[in-house]
Amino acid sequence: MNIKINTRTEKDLLGFKEIPESCYYGVQTLRAIENFNLSQSKLSQFPHFVKALAKVKSACAYSNFKLNKIDENKNNAIQYACQEILNNKYHEQFMVDMIQGGAGTSTNMNINEVVANIGLEYLGHSKGEYQYLHPNNDVNMSQSTNDVYPTAIKVGLISAIEQLNTPFTNLIGSFKAKSEEFSDILKMGRTQLQDAVPMTLGQEFGAFAATLQSDLNKLNQIMPDALSVVNLGGTAIGTGINTEVKYREYAIESLSEITQRKISSAPDLIEATSDMGDFVLLSSFLKRTATKLSKIANDLRLLSSGPRAGLGEIYLEPRQPGSSIMPGKVNPVIPEAMNLICYQVIANDLAVTLAAEAGQLQLNAMEPLIAFKLFESIELLGKAMQMFQLKCIDTIRANAELCQSQVENSIGIITALNPYLGYETTTRIAKLANETGQGVLALVKAENLISEQVLADILAVKNMVHPKQSA
Repeated sequence: MNIKINTRTEKDLLGFKEIPESCYYGVQTLRAIENFNLSQSKLSQFPHFVKALAKVKSACAYSNFKLNKIDENKNNAIQYACQEILNNKYHEQFMVDMIQGGAGTSTNMNINEVVANIGLEYLGHSKGEYQYLHPNNDVNMSQSTNDVYPTAIKVGLISAIEQLNTPFTNLIGSFKAKSEEFSDILKMGRTQLQDAVPMTLGQEFGAFAATLQSDLNKLNQIMPDALSVVNLGGTAIGTGINTEVKYREYAIESLSEITQRKISSAPDLIEATSDMGDFVLLSSFLKRTATKLSKIANDLRLLSSGPRAGLGEIYLEPRQPGSSIMPGKVNPVIPEAMNLICYQVIANDLAVTLAAEAGQLQLNAMEPLIAFKLFESIELLGKAMQMFQLKCIDTIRANAELCQSQVENSIGIITALNPYLGYETTTRIAKLANETGQGVLALVKAENLISEQVLADILAVKNMVHPKQSA
């Protein structure tokens, strides 16, 4: 059974195309949909980016209206359409693949056509009647993909980073809570996977919180300001061709008001149109965080290894059976999944780096890949952090008895006795302990090298894991 689909005919440089009447995008978007079926990741899957495009179009329309380049009816129609998109409507109309040739032109035309057709209906016309509101002549007036696209990417990334704050902060808080919960549990610290000196399990988890807090602080202190410098108004290559003298100023002022943050114009628009430095910087921040998270996941896998033949200092909540052949086996699947996400983010950083380097002369045509990978990395990290916190960190339990036993039987405890017995004596005791299998403390007591009172003071938790107070 053939179902007839009502269509409208639209024309572009290459000829005519039939567009489904229900679609708010137009002929250029349809060509992009047909040409680029690559990543299966559509623009609609990144709402921060879609909304940022609408914010930029709204600001540009306002600037053109203020300069009497478009009339009040057209401005109202564009503003209405952009606000509808900001209200989470029509996002399904953004169907172009995030990976696309043309330096983002397909994305820019997607927003131009959707805004135009929403606006046409607002004005009482039918979709496609572009003589009343045109995607290029009106919605894209005084603009080029080459200034709209990177500006929207930056505005969208600022919003994405702000949303990342919540899972980031919650994960840090979870590590801090475990640090307090485990503050009195003495364990062995390890260097190069060998016994080192005692610490508390709380200190170990506190370090996880501290290293992530450092990243979050730097991300919020540096990146929003860096991304707030845009090349809007530069049009094709940064010279501002086809704009009025005051256009850039009004557009930037409007965009600042819409985004409720200080947006500023780049001092050199030609440089800003081709340079991808801010995106490389953000990508490196995300890679740094991913590297740390993966290291933490590795540590948790080691600390929970066992349950009988590993370190076994902590218990991870079992999430699913671990084997199709080994009964009773449970794997650390949540930390493993965290690792996998981190590897993807690290790989995305390489893609961003290569794409940024591939810029030529006055434009970087590889910017769609940069946008895709940055938005993807932020989204992946946000979801993974939430998973890590709720399904792993919050439910970790300590094996306090084992931790204490390992400290008491460790050769590493000899380091605490070094200031009292001297390096040669402690080396001899350590060697003897290794050869005989006896405990360090038992050998020290057997040779009456230190009084019980002094030994108890040395081995007090406060003196083992912090600098000792002078008498």
